[in-house]
Parts: sequence; C-alpha cells; structure tokens
Amino acid sequence: MSNIPKDRQYLSSHEWAQQVEGLVVVGISEHAAEELGELVFIELPAEGDEVTFDTQFGEIESVKAVSGLNSPVNGKVVEVNHQLVDSQAAISESPFEAGWLIKVIPADHSGLDKLLDAADYEAQLGGS
Repeated sequence: MSNIPKDRQYLSSHEWAQQVEGLVVVGISEHAAEELGELVFIELPAEGDEVTFDTQFGEIESVKAVSGLNSPVNGKVVEVNHQLVDSQAAISESPFEAGWLIKVIPADHSGLDKLLDAADYEAQLGGS
C-alpha cells in the first residue's frame, strides 16, 4: 500500500491538499502517480487563476493515459510548480513533497471540510 501522509486531506480522485501557513498546497497521491506510470506532460493553471472544488484545473499525461487534475479547494492560485513543465519526475519520485502542483489561497468556502482524511482515503484505495 502506498504511503499516505496523515497531515493532509484527499479528494476521491487522488489529489491531496495540505494547509501550510494560510495556503493550501495541492498535489496528487503516490497511488495516482504509480497508476499513471511514466509521465510525459503536465498542464497547470497560471498564477492568479481561480480554482473550484472538485473541478478540473489542469491535466497530467502519461504514456498510458491523460488524466484531469481536480482541485481539492476553492481559491486563487498564488504559486505554480513550474519545474514540472520541463520534467514531471518529481511527481513520480516525491509526490507529497517536491512534486506538489500548485499553491492556493483558499476562499471562505474552500471545500476543505468535504475532503477525505488519510484513513478514509486509504480505505477507498483498499476498496478499489
């Protein structure tokens, strides 16, 4: 079973959210990275773009498939991991650290209260 950090919350579509100093850092889980396999392309929003809870904000492409990236939070993108545009290796090698995708200032009704905790996300993976 993949390592599932308990210090963040999860969407059922495998994106994670970690609250850090008033921002929400967003990425995809180790399980999702492993399922995708070899990554070849990523499309991320621009800084200043708005993201909406459980709505697609970008795409990630592997040699096997193209998958939408859904936001685990409502808010405004304030930082994008631009290194991923040139190389997506960090997502596969360190999905919970170096492979983060975007940082968001959460809106008042951010949607964070609707996310799964680590135990519920792990249970979902076990049931798949």
